[in-house]
Amino acid sequence: MKHIVCILLFFVGLSVSAQKVAVKTNVLYDATTTLNLGVEFRVAPKWTIDLSGNYNPFEFSDNKKMKHWLVQPEARYWLCEAFNGHFFALHALGGEFNVGNMDLGIFPSTKGARYEGGMYGAGIGYGYQFILGNHWNLGLEIGAGWIHANWDKYECPQCGEWQGSGKKDYFGVTKAAVSIIYIIK
Repeated sequence: MKHIVCILLFFVGLSVSAQKVAVKTNVLYDATTTLNLGVEFRVAPKWTIDLSGNYNPFEFSDNKKMKHWLVQPEARYWLCEAFNGHFFALHALGGEFNVGNMDLGIFPSTKGARYEGGMYGAGIGYGYQFILGNHWNLGLEIGAGWIHANWDKYECPQCGEWQGSGKKDYFGVTKAAVSIIYIIK
């Protein structure tokens, strides 16, 4: 609990010293029914710190589910100025998942099975923000890197006997974003 309080105080301190703070949502995640919210703080004229959280609690017909939570902190270096134009990024990620009866390409196959576990990773990214108005931006970003996942496999998507454990290292896209951004000045 002490660590969480220290992290929150750190971000509050950043927001006090920063001249700009932005809140955002990634519409690509929204399209997958994943609820998400991001907050970005300017910490220097060309540097920002972004923290996004994603959560999907939904289950669909035929026992299909892509339940997960994910946190992605990111440091961004802007070529012009913060919240304007091109940027390069370094991000980390971590979360847990419960996926069943879907073919996502990351796991061997979740058709007729359920995978439950955790993941962590890191990557680099490139993005661009378009200024739409005094407080509104449109952000685009693509990132690539590594994700390590550990899971337990179960017999069927909803219930079933444990069938073993597995792990996988994935190299590829680790972030994709089309974000609607509101900048608080």
